[in-house]
Amino acid sequence: MGTAATHSDLDVQTAVQDELQWTPDVDAAGIGVAVEDGTVALSGEVDTYSERLAAKHAALRVQGVTAVVDGLTVHPKATLPVSETDIAREVDRALRGASNVPDSVKAEIEGHRVTLRGEVEWDYQRRAARRVVQYLKGVYTVNNMITITARPSAADAGERIRKALVRNAQLDANTIDVSVSGTTVTLTGHVRSWAEKRQAGMAAWASPHVTDVDNHIVVGAS
Repeated sequence: MGTAATHSDLDVQTAVQDELQWTPDVDAAGIGVAVEDGTVALSGEVDTYSERLAAKHAALRVQGVTAVVDGLTVHPKATLPVSETDIAREVDRALRGASNVPDSVKAEIEGHRVTLRGEVEWDYQRRAARRVVQYLKGVYTVNNMITITARPSAADAGERIRKALVRNAQLDANTIDVSVSGTTVTLTGHVRSWAEKRQAGMAAWASPHVTDVDNHIVVGAS
């Protein structure tokens, strides 16, 4: 690695550390940050799964970060135990109480790990299911295995997704390529930030003819 790249990685490392300290729901003292070629590796222990997510999102917000390797573990400082039964009860209550999560979604609890299964019509429902359980007390990990209902392909799906990218004020659609095979969309190209990559993926998922999105957009490349 050359001097310029090393200096750039040091700048990114400092910026990520500053962002972690700036984030109210993260205790940055227990988190290690390493950077290589724009890829950030987080290590250490956090008190809750929500803090782990907040740390990852904080790192992704930093300019120059191309990817984040989440090596954080959840190790609560609190000593009050939360049983599998308690977690299962709260997870079921959260899923059933969410208006944007269909009844087809079920949860399996193993220790402090939650696995979500079932079939839904839209990706936003899959994301909603994860969101309503990931902040519950006692949950350390969420594995989202929910699938999207099979749907017919459409010849104009790629063009409609491209138009959606153009309409999005947060994206430069000229740097993104869209290819469609059946009901699978592949996104390639480059964007300036992780937030733009996520926006592009969400635009593709909004198509009624998509069951899978392979988002290979590179962050920060030109």
